[in-house]
Amino acid sequence: MAFTRALINIDYTNDFVASDGALTCGEPGQAIEARIAALTDEFIRNGDEVIFAIDIHRENDPYHPETTLFPPHNIEGTTGRRLYGKLEEIYQAHRTLANVRWMDKTRYSAFAGTDLDLRLRERGISELHLVGVCTDICVLHTAVDAYNKGYKIIIHEDAVASFDEAGHQWALRHFKGSIGAEVVRG
Repeated sequence: MAFTRALINIDYTNDFVASDGALTCGEPGQAIEARIAALTDEFIRNGDEVIFAIDIHRENDPYHPETTLFPPHNIEGTTGRRLYGKLEEIYQAHRTLANVRWMDKTRYSAFAGTDLDLRLRERGISELHLVGVCTDICVLHTAVDAYNKGYKIIIHEDAVASFDEAGHQWALRHFKGSIGAEVVRG
């Protein structure tokens, strides 16, 4: 089956979204749960490619560059790394489908050190829809890499969030003004 578009769910985990998460966006991240769930469900049911690009860290890893930037988060094997809320339910219900994939990532961009570009190209995908957290970190870096690789980029403004509102707003402007992404709502 040939796809033309993919939804990339970025880091929507307990550690990044839950009130007690290790590096949480808190309420802004929680407020987008219904929209992320609806988009994910829609893409899965349409047969589009859905990729869960999820940050992974090893406990006490002295070599990871984020170790000095942020507190420990998304540690392998912890509940903090599980998808937040309804998204976990959707993933568990559909994870065996051919168009649904979990992908570990160790850097901000879902393209850095992964086979994401290869997977998308072999499926004929040219349009990427990005959702998740944090708008100004992992979503931004994934979008910039997608731009540099020639993909059409759609950012769902009502399905991205950050713990830094100023950074969130800056990133939304940057998506439109600097990489030509389409920023959409609802």
